[in-house]
Amino acid sequence: MTWLADHWLDVLGWGGSALLVYSLLQASLLRLRVLNAIACVVLIVFNWLLDVWPMVGMNLVLVGINAWFIVKMLREQHDETAFEVLEVGPTDEYLRHVLRVHGDDILRFNPDFVHDPGTTQDAFLVQKGDETVGVVLLHEEGETARVQLDYVTPRYRDFSPGEFVWRRSGLLAGRGIREVVTPPGMVGAYYDRLGFQRVGQSWRLDLGS
Repeated sequence: MTWLADHWLDVLGWGGSALLVYSLLQASLLRLRVLNAIACVVLIVFNWLLDVWPMVGMNLVLVGINAWFIVKMLREQHDETAFEVLEVGPTDEYLRHVLRVHGDDILRFNPDFVHDPGTTQDAFLVQKGDETVGVVLLHEEGETARVQLDYVTPRYRDFSPGEFVWRRSGLLAGRGIREVVTPPGMVGAYYDRLGFQRVGQSWRLDLGS
């Protein structure tokens, strides 16, 4: 405790610098911005105490920039105008490309996933501009659509772009689908916020009759 009392300012400076570097290693855009903003606030305090005003000014500007992007991303998180759902065929070459590029990451969260176009009836790509941020694959069994894959790229992992497929229930109801069921024990499930009901180890969405 004595050492910490004597060196707390150094700890503050090094801690803020370490957090700043750590923030730049984040794949998620939202997490990067939040951690970077916190690091800048710590460094504002540190440089303020040392009367290093140019660094205080720079970090104040960075906090403002980060805050602007954080607010913008949070506003777009559930904004249908920010994301677009594109329906593609199960054998679509671009879909195959996306699945190949993100194959290792997909298997981290879906270790049993194997893309078999013969069992996939509905395939959707979620776009933000020209960037693909999510993939949803469904297998139809009568009036039930079973989720084969609901994947989000690392940059948008703090978002839920797949929700736009579920929110636009007309995409599925028009095919005669009355319910959507997720695989048992899906990792990082976000479905409770979208009207899904927990059924055993799965989630179920009722699309109505």
